[in-house]
Amino acid sequence: MHVLLVEDDEPVAQSLRRGLTRYGFEVDWVGTGAAALAHPEPYDVVLLDLGLPDTDGLDVCRALRERGDVPIIVISARSDETDRVVGLELGADDYVSKPFGVREVIARIRAVMRRAQPRTPSENGPDRYGPRLTVDRKAARVRLDGEEVALTPKEYDLLAFLTEEPGALMSREQIMEAVWDANWFGPTKTLDVHVAALRRKLRGAITIEAVRGVGFRLEIDADGGTGSP
Repeated sequence: MHVLLVEDDEPVAQSLRRGLTRYGFEVDWVGTGAAALAHPEPYDVVLLDLGLPDTDGLDVCRALRERGDVPIIVISARSDETDRVVGLELGADDYVSKPFGVREVIARIRAVMRRAQPRTPSENGPDRYGPRLTVDRKAARVRLDGEEVALTPKEYDLLAFLTEEPGALMSREQIMEAVWDANWFGPTKTLDVHVAALRRKLRGAITIEAVRGVGFRLEIDADGGTGSP
């Protein structure tokens, strides 16, 4: 995925660029609004700082939105709610306040890309995970050994999210933002309840490993053996 990062603070930009690159993103970095608007390469998402040296980032946001529908995530040290509201009204898809972690930014990128890029018809068939499990994202149905598994809507959403990148460690914050709400601030105990339900219902097809203090990692049981409780 190609990211255009518009950020004039070099330490912040370099740190974010390194972090995104580690997660497989391609990052083009520019430090001014003029450079962002003149950037010739195609990109999938824009990370836009508001505090640019040559122009207000809100003006850049407006100009980018007038050009097309590329997802825009505003990143800013401004804590004023007015800036957040104006940015969203001008067409930004999300807003992240500094300081932030790379994983939070990645979670927000993934969330806006899921909303912006629905699956194409060629991708609408069921996805297979190992010998026993299929997930039909078009129909929102899950089958184990060919038999449909009854999942609640949030259990399905959680499974669909975790199976996007089997083996990847997802933080609790990433999961809550993606599956529940980008502005979720409540307790995350509900996540543990839903993980336990998936472990029980899909035992032997997947293993959901808890990483203490971080989050969860879903692994496919390729041999169809018994999963962890």
